[in-house]
Amino acid sequence: MNYRPLGRTDIAVSEISLGCWTLGGLNWVDGQVNGWAEVNEDDITAAVKRAVDAGVNHFDNADVYGNGRAERMLARVLKTLGLKSEQFIVATKVGHFRGTAEHAYDPIHIRHQCEQSLRNLQRDYVDIYYLHHGDFGPDGEWLGGAAATLDALVKEGKVRIKGQSAYSDADFARAVPVVKPAVLQSWGNALRPNFIKPDSAVGRLLAEHGMSFVAFSPLQKGILLDKFDPDHPPTFEEGDVRSTDARFQPEFLRAMKPRLARLKTRFGATTGDLAAVALRYVLNHPNVACVIPGFRNESQVACNLGGVTRRLSDEDIAFIDRALAST
Repeated sequence: MNYRPLGRTDIAVSEISLGCWTLGGLNWVDGQVNGWAEVNEDDITAAVKRAVDAGVNHFDNADVYGNGRAERMLARVLKTLGLKSEQFIVATKVGHFRGTAEHAYDPIHIRHQCEQSLRNLQRDYVDIYYLHHGDFGPDGEWLGGAAATLDALVKEGKVRIKGQSAYSDADFARAVPVVKPAVLQSWGNALRPNFIKPDSAVGRLLAEHGMSFVAFSPLQKGILLDKFDPDHPPTFEEGDVRSTDARFQPEFLRAMKPRLARLKTRFGATTGDLAAVALRYVLNHPNVACVIPGFRNESQVACNLGGVTRRLSDEDIAFIDRALAST
């Protein structure tokens, strides 16, 4: 396993890390779908063991994943395996669950959620604490207070380093000079590479401020694995975020078929081949510290670990970009 530093800090994460959204199960927040299909905790335990045996040292979580359920499950699983949570880099986030607060970035609410996350994770500190999105209210009214609260949590030893997650160039540009994070997080995959390209707005921001990028959804929710038949599209339970995603509808899946066929011809046709290529594609971008694919069992972790040894040339990267263009 290779390890990469987060920004200018002394924290290094395994380039293949794991995202814990799936651990939260089916979920809604403020009436909006926010979860995944339920997981079996024994399966998760076996998956985490496979990961840590291979050198994975970083788990990414959030207060909103199952509204605390994913944090608590990760803590239980590590304990079941006889592992100390402090042996690992554990991240969590605040921002998408506001409870009774006027805004999720109200400083009092951030403090409350940090304390609850620490309790859920059974830790005295969190290694990376992210603001989970870039909506700081009208005219950014909650930004200053949120940034100051993160700084205070760092000084108090409850947070090691600060992170910022967002979903647009404008939100990152607004937040970074104020929050001063060491790491940014958003989607990063071969279908949506706009944040990981060095010449992108976020790529330039990363270089200017000496930050690293953590890429979620590197497999685009499994779509890059060619798992889904457009003639029999997948169905998902209520409470599963994929149930409202247009990319799981026949039109999009049908458009993907010839593009994925090109990748299979060049790189191999198995799920493991496609997973390894998709992950390495993201990791080949110099600002990326790690990818955090989700998982629900040991088999999925094994596929993800194939990205450790996979190598792609500059010509391979260009081929992937061309193959998936216009999707």
